[in-house]
Amino acid sequence: MATTLPSPPKIGMVSLGCPKNLVDSERILTQLRGDGYQMSPDYAGADIVLVNTCGFLDSAKEESLEAIGEAIAENGRVIVTGCMGKEADAIRARFPQVLAITGAHEYEQVVGAVHEAAPMPPSAFLNLIPDAGLKLTPRHYSYLKISEGCNHRCSFCIIPSLRGDLVSRRPDAILREAEKLVEAGTKELLVISQDTSAYGVDLRHASWPVKTGGPMSRNEARDVRAHMTDLSRELGKIAPWVRLHYVYPYPHVDHVIPLMAEGLVLPYLDIPFQHASPSVLRRMKRPGNDAKVLQRIHNWRTIAPDITIRSTFVVGFPGETEEDFQYLLDWLDEAQLDRVGAFRFEPVEGAAANLLPDHVPEELKEERYARIMEKTAAISAAKLQAKIGRTLDVIIDAVDEEGATGRSQADAPEIDGEVFLRDAGHLTVGDIVPVTIEDADDHDLYGVPV
Repeated sequence: MATTLPSPPKIGMVSLGCPKNLVDSERILTQLRGDGYQMSPDYAGADIVLVNTCGFLDSAKEESLEAIGEAIAENGRVIVTGCMGKEADAIRARFPQVLAITGAHEYEQVVGAVHEAAPMPPSAFLNLIPDAGLKLTPRHYSYLKISEGCNHRCSFCIIPSLRGDLVSRRPDAILREAEKLVEAGTKELLVISQDTSAYGVDLRHASWPVKTGGPMSRNEARDVRAHMTDLSRELGKIAPWVRLHYVYPYPHVDHVIPLMAEGLVLPYLDIPFQHASPSVLRRMKRPGNDAKVLQRIHNWRTIAPDITIRSTFVVGFPGETEEDFQYLLDWLDEAQLDRVGAFRFEPVEGAAANLLPDHVPEELKEERYARIMEKTAAISAAKLQAKIGRTLDVIIDAVDEEGATGRSQADAPEIDGEVFLRDAGHLTVGDIVPVTIEDADDHDLYGVPV
């Protein structure tokens, strides 16, 4: 006798903000799928639309409010979660019809709100999810969140008030998740957190017994310390590529560089320096020893010559003088960072920097932003020109009849450059292949598979 299954409610998701928010969205959807809900790719087919908001900058808040408004207009049944959930009153004042509002990484609360708004029909046949959970990224790369929150109190940032102090995951749980992701097809793990270098501080860098079956682990049981260096080494035994993001330049970062030279971790560091001028860094409440940082960068390149260093900088911070800004440009000339992003300072409600004197006029911020982008584009172009003629490993992100698009070890998805390949229609997404570089522009490379 045939069994007619009940039709489960469908959930749509709008995920805004950083990769950490994306991981939160994946966990929420994984839990809901485990509870039997189906996913909808559009507003029309969804019984509930979840909007995972970003609340870091005023411009991000406005984008989040626009996304909530669009979801209400297109669907009408909306639950809001994420960083902007801290401002529930402001959201309800603008959108009183929102069904529920929860804060960042409040998984149980948002799932509970979905259960209340769109109850699941009882059925033992609907509770099915893949072992690796549901992902919002392509199959071949995955974000791996190792901790939540931050212990720093940078004057321009409100992350601790949104996400709390540092809370690290146990290394055994992280490595089990990494192994499941790789078994499901992940080739590149992108390690993320608010402060990757601080991983394990709250756990007092204790050790946990771990047994993983990665291709380089020989399946042996061993104790793994909750520490950035130890975790990086273990992840390198599991996944072909491991990329470190949001690395605060603590002294122990130096110990990760030999792992890059060994090939266990990609020679890539994402370090948000934010500025170089000591006076600006003091007002930002960030450490600032630019000479020592330059020496460390030199040492890193001696150990791992192909290391890529990406960073972000804030221009127009309150009190930033022309001398401070020129100091930053001169520092960039010496540091020769490979990938640089810049942001104009933007006051964030609740940030201590708002109370600082001598705010920089908007037109001056724009002028400085243009100058730093011109400087860093020239550095990037020169570095990429030097790669012409070399053979680099490239991970393939897309393939069509005209060729393929991928990324080298120097390129994180969506924030760095790409490698455009000719004569590559035979490749498959997720392949890691050697590519001869034939040309370059300011940000991207062009080549052919070997």
